[in-house]
Amino acid sequence: MYTAARHLDHVHQQFVDAASRAADTLTRAASTNTSINSLGVLQNSGTQIDILAARRSDAVDNLRETIRAYREGTASQAASRQAPGARAVPAPAPASTPSTRVKRGR
Repeated sequence: MYTAARHLDHVHQQFVDAASRAADTLTRAASTNTSINSLGVLQNSGTQIDILAARRSDAVDNLRETIRAYREGTASQAASRQAPGARAVPAPAPASTPSTRVKRGR
């Protein structure tokens, strides 16, 4: 589960970074009179963002599946411990200590 979560964090950060760079590029293109790439402002970054969005979606699905499998596994382990016909082990009773009276010297 840890590995799936770390992978999602990594892919998400790559996605955010690529989208931020693209936003910066578009902001500069919209706010200045400088020439822009005539082949497309987002020629490379658009494809990269699409790929990262798909990878992020896959990583989210993978993490959800990992969590579901973990929950099922732990639920089945708990159920097997409490299986019908199996004798449950009672919790130990609290130890009782006899009350003793300490005589105080006069």
